Amino acid sequence: MFSLTVSDHFMIAHSFRGEIFGPAQRLHGATYVVELELRRAALDVHGLVTDIGLMRRLLREALDGLDYRNLDEMRDFSGRNTTTEFLAQAIHVRAAERIKAGALGPAGAFAGLKVTLRESPVAWASYDAAI
Repeated sequence: MFSLTVSDHFMIAHSFRGEIFGPAQRLHGATYVVELELRRAALDVHGLVTDIGLMRRLLREALDGLDYRNLDEMRDFSGRNTTTEFLAQAIHVRAAERIKAGALGPAGAFAGLKVTLRESPVAWASYDAAI
């Protein structure tokens, strides 16, 4: 399996509900480094998984609706704890929709997509699924 990974970052504010989150129940900020890994079984006719520039643009577009936002105020996330794990899946869904729509070429060529969010140098979460 071949893979290509691009990265970017985004900044958000949010709070959590539940005693398990301790002081993170209060409004706080987070800066995430996000990695988007796309997989396919065989390279295309150019010897690529996909074009890096197109993939970087796709990732940026998936993040634009989240960057510099208070997630507590977003209707899509109402009533949800926007944990790192939850956000990895939300970004995956956004990116996968664009891939299925042909943003990187024929969607059937791609086997899987993995989104990794790094919330610190010692902690990160991923969501990985077929496209």
